[in-house]
Amino acid sequence: MYTPNVTMSKRVAIIGAGCSGLTAIKCCLEEGLEPTCFEQSDGIGGLWRFTETVEEDRASIYKSVFTNTSKEMMGYSDFPMPEDFPVFLHHSRILEYLHLYAEHFSLYKYITFQTKVCSVKQHPDFAKTGKWNIQIEHKGNRKMDIFDAVIVCNGHYNEPYLPSDCFAGLENFKGRHIHSRSYKTYEEYRGKTVVVVGTGNSAGDISVELSHIAKQVYLSTRHGSWVVSRISRGGFPIDMTVSRRYTMWIKNVLPRSLAAKISEKIMSSWFHHSNFGLEPKFRLKHPTVNDYLPSQILQGSIKVKPDIKSFSETSVIFEDGTVVDADEIIFATGYSLKYPFLDDDIIKLQNNDISLYKYVFPIYLEKPTLAFLGLVQPLGPIMPTAEIQARWATRVFNGAAELPSAKKMENYCMKGKDRKNKWFGTGRTQVLQTHYIDYISDISSEIGVHPNTIYLFFTDPRLAWHVFFGPCTPYQLRLKGPGKWSGARNAILTQWDRTIKPTRTRVLHEHPKSWLNIRRLLVIGSLFSAIWLTKASFNAEKSGFIEWITSWAS
Repeated sequence: MYTPNVTMSKRVAIIGAGCSGLTAIKCCLEEGLEPTCFEQSDGIGGLWRFTETVEEDRASIYKSVFTNTSKEMMGYSDFPMPEDFPVFLHHSRILEYLHLYAEHFSLYKYITFQTKVCSVKQHPDFAKTGKWNIQIEHKGNRKMDIFDAVIVCNGHYNEPYLPSDCFAGLENFKGRHIHSRSYKTYEEYRGKTVVVVGTGNSAGDISVELSHIAKQVYLSTRHGSWVVSRISRGGFPIDMTVSRRYTMWIKNVLPRSLAAKISEKIMSSWFHHSNFGLEPKFRLKHPTVNDYLPSQILQGSIKVKPDIKSFSETSVIFEDGTVVDADEIIFATGYSLKYPFLDDDIIKLQNNDISLYKYVFPIYLEKPTLAFLGLVQPLGPIMPTAEIQARWATRVFNGAAELPSAKKMENYCMKGKDRKNKWFGTGRTQVLQTHYIDYISDISSEIGVHPNTIYLFFTDPRLAWHVFFGPCTPYQLRLKGPGKWSGARNAILTQWDRTIKPTRTRVLHEHPKSWLNIRRLLVIGSLFSAIWLTKASFNAEKSGFIEWITSWAS
């Protein structure tokens, strides 16, 4: 039975009751803080709460959305998803999981629904106390309240980015054009010619869905994108086979140029992207996850085109000179950051970026009493990322953890930005991207919960093997330190059982596992030998090392 820390003192306002807001409530309770969560709608879930129509200032998803990360990777660290849940989940299952989480940890009573946060301003004595004046509106009535700290959890999928000034003649186009935020279902596109702009996950999903009923779908891309499947070799979830601590260790010890080439080889290994018109200009671009896009291109249902040059009243003119008569345009061009309740002198938005220390704390505030959760795009799941951010933020609020000086935080951000730009690029969509394992390792070290794999190899070799060589599941962050969970070890050792169970609905025989362990030992031993023997000097292209490690890792 979950028992929160009942010695509450500081009051914390939490804005939004989505996946970040819910874990923020729980973390506040664990750290002896008094949370009050303000949710503008009448239910929890945030992005994952599907509605038939678009609601103002709320994230919006389409009816057919499924997750791109598997259930074992994306759940909260001390609350595994039910074993009968599918590996990749429809949005309704995610919302169901969030309700189970809120019920299990008794979070509902801390949420005030149908309440809009109108303004968050520093209290007159902020320099001394760090307090905030918060104005809220509930059913037409406004009131002011004072809080010791604020956690912003309203996400970054609320304000659609539609660069209409980049498309000459769009105002003359007589067909309909919308942002993907307004897309809900495919029925109204039957028999039409549709142009989808963008190559992110939403663009891929919508293009594939429409390709079954539209007359023709054109996918317009400025930069291209790698496309990867959810399914890896052997039929296992790709994130569970790729997102492992030892792969990140290899990335970090190898020269950046070589690590980048290996990463590119893995992301491009499914098919020859240049033959499909998808090869990205920037080689390390965040991949699009889609199981069906290549086959729909092969069938001719989707045609990939370059960037749009201009519009006429009835057609789209692409940069390669081709002209297409179009009925509908869907701009899957991403989102802009927007926090209308915060003054510009508190946060400064520049090129869709905020100067936040480790994507959580504003650098230049006199008191560290404002935190942002989920304002990051890891190459991995967002729920455990927001959770570890919340665990860190609440410990800073109650004094159990401290931030460095503003100068040190600024230097950290500058160095991190330089490394990130070299890896991900400098576009507006790349400013929030980061490597998942590197990031959660950085944050977990701040609060003493990062697993010590060397110590585990001496004390619990079986667990150490799963932690270092197995999927980097969130349970690893509950093995030690504040918030330690007694069920973490078992959750790690049984994670594959919960992954396989939903699909093994017709079992003829059990597969022996011993040979798999032996193969892993041999392969990993060879891998380490190859790395250390070739690290000092080799020619990666001539040695064939990239091809060898790519074929093994993928």
